[in-house]
Amino acid sequence: MQTTMSTNNKILYVDDEHINLELFKINFRNDFEVFIADSAMRGLEILNEQPINIIISDLKMPNMNGLEFIEKIKSETPEKICILLTAFMESDVMLKAINNELIFRYIMKPWRKNELKEVIDLAIKKHEELS
Repeated sequence: MQTTMSTNNKILYVDDEHINLELFKINFRNDFEVFIADSAMRGLEILNEQPINIIISDLKMPNMNGLEFIEKIKSETPEKICILLTAFMESDVMLKAINNELIFRYIMKPWRKNELKEVIDLAIKKHEELS
């Protein structure tokens, strides 16, 4: 399914590991308008500057972890669709995120491009349904 560039196709990816940011950007630059941030605080700055509806965040980050970052986003703009990436299965964290309707999905690292693309496409569709 070919997607067209629109506000709905602006994706913010937040991860404190630069290699992950570059890999994401390289993998998805032809599918979406990709914004990257190396910290939750930088992610919040980008969200203030850009009309982005789909946010993907790593869980383990210094200063503000991915779940705290998503909680902040959802408290201010509940219509945004958030996806959490993690290399660690932390069932209590995931359960909290799902039960509080903070995340649309969570994905285990390392992700595979086709699986992550499918989840992003579903997130875009979900956002369009809610808009």
